[in-house]
Amino acid sequence: MASIRSERQRVRLFFAERAAGWETRYPDDTPAYAAAVAALGLPPGGRVLDAGCGTARALPLLRAAVGPAGEVVGVDLTPEMLREAVRLGRRGDGALVEADGARLPLRTGAFDAVLAAGLVHHLPDPAAGLRELARVTRPGGRLALFHPLGRAALAARRGHELRDDDIRAAPRLGPAMSATGWELSLLDDSDECYLALAVRQRH
Repeated sequence: MASIRSERQRVRLFFAERAAGWETRYPDDTPAYAAAVAALGLPPGGRVLDAGCGTARALPLLRAAVGPAGEVVGVDLTPEMLREAVRLGRRGDGALVEADGARLPLRTGAFDAVLAAGLVHHLPDPAAGLRELARVTRPGGRLALFHPLGRAALAARRGHELRDDDIRAAPRLGPAMSATGWELSLLDDSDECYLALAVRQRH
């Protein structure tokens, strides 16, 4: 438990230090976000969660998809990221909530879909995080695990090696999804993006 708290604090500090001007460092990512939102197939009036929303870059896209009658919620662990989201005017697109992705202050089955951009590999316990996302998603709802770069391209950017124990790796992701309430329906891990789509199990 102490190690999980320590890792959570490390992640929080990592993003806190980088929150100001975050989007100016990655100005070309919006089209990839738009494609991920489109892949969720959100209905007008739908309810969608942006888990690990950061600066809430996806919120305007999610709001446009569900329309004025829909519900959009962004959750992030890092208050500095949420303050940057407010500075960028994102509060008008949805509610912004500071919370741990593994313990969401949201009701069971509240959402039709969840977007989790760059989230799952930062969680101290990815399985617990996926299970919590399943809890707040209605049966038959959808999840998109997304990053605007594929794993290999991201590793190259950061000077890292690809890791076999990465939850996002194809051999691990399907079983992890099935064990946490999801069924994986698509995995695209090209250089252009990482996108895994899953459906919330009905039982």
